[in-house]
Amino acid sequence: MEHRCALVGLAGRPNVGKSTLVNAIVGEHVSITSSRPQTTRRRVAGIVHGPDWQLVLCDLPGVQVPRDGLTERMAGSVAETLADVDAVLLVLDASQAIGGGDRASAEIAFASGVPVVIALNKVDRLPPERIAEAVSAASALGDFAELHPVSAKTGDGVPALVEDLVRLAPEGPALFPPEARSSDPVRLQIAELIREQALRRLRDEVPHALTVVIEEYEPATRRRAARIEAVIYVESKSQQGIVVGAGGSMVKAIGSSARPAIERILGARAMLDLRVRAQKGWRDDPALLDRLGP
Repeated sequence: MEHRCALVGLAGRPNVGKSTLVNAIVGEHVSITSSRPQTTRRRVAGIVHGPDWQLVLCDLPGVQVPRDGLTERMAGSVAETLADVDAVLLVLDASQAIGGGDRASAEIAFASGVPVVIALNKVDRLPPERIAEAVSAASALGDFAELHPVSAKTGDGVPALVEDLVRLAPEGPALFPPEARSSDPVRLQIAELIREQALRRLRDEVPHALTVVIEEYEPATRRRAARIEAVIYVESKSQQGIVVGAGGSMVKAIGSSARPAIERILGARAMLDLRVRAQKGWRDDPALLDRLGP
């Protein structure tokens, strides 16, 4: 029996639900989510397996105009990945009218030269007549291979979407072993899980100025828990105070809420030492950006 394998790049403006859709397809929490734009800052590959196929889903940063070293790298990540994929999954938010960001994302997707599948996400928010209108508007964006109204939140339409992605996959061997669900090294997965919880708790002015770096990681043994030392970087002393919270309450809450997910990916107990540092201009610091992963 022939085996199929495809590298699929997800394109779309920020906050259309790309990460939630990747998690729905993979069936596990491999890409962090929040209501904040720019949640996904780098390529995150979620891996889903079938009896004779494998899909590697590259959850990419939302298409946007670069304004600092960080967003320049994010834009570069999108361009680099879409130059080397077998298909593009263009994700749109069905609950909102198509705008400039969607059209820019579509232009990039259709310029890739590979089949484009459109996922019209968040249809659970719409009555049937609105879904039909959204499908009609999305159809005008370009010469797509398939179009699927889906809800990453409820799972509606996701199996049919996967079937078409598999059908478009070229013949080839699997790129990852059958137990793999993410291409990320463990340290980066841990950092992203911490950042996810920070994004969910902090004010609007903090998230874009925040990142997480794992300073030390010692895997668990039979006798002791994994030991993790992590630093949340922000850009000012005032932001540092917000992230630390009164009496350390906020940073403790971030660590406590991130720990269960960290322990799930490690398959072991974890001790997390989480600190907060202010480093002005970190988003334009090449050395620090190199530590944040691809």
